[in-house]
Amino acid sequence: MQKVKIKKNDEVIVIRGRDRGYKGRVLRVQPNAGTAIVERANMIKRHTKPNPNKQIQGGIVEREAPIRISNLKLICPECGKPTRVGRQRLDDGSGVRVCKACGATFN
Repeated sequence: MQKVKIKKNDEVIVIRGRDRGYKGRVLRVQPNAGTAIVERANMIKRHTKPNPNKQIQGGIVEREAPIRISNLKLICPECGKPTRVGRQRLDDGSGVRVCKACGATFN
């Protein structure tokens, strides 16, 4: 398993698949599966049964499906471009993510 360079609440763009070019916010990252769930991207329809105990109404529910992390690119908040992500060690010993295009650090 490789260390994931995309985190929750990052702004990403989809570079492969039917939602290519879509920009959205990462809702959840699943590092063991190598996938992430992006807001309003890769939408699927689920047929669910009603469950009164859990207040689930049932019917056809539309929700986001996971996307492979390799099909996502992080958007740099400084330059606004889709970019690759590097890692850099600061003087105090902490590591930060770095934009490969402009060198800006991600929070």
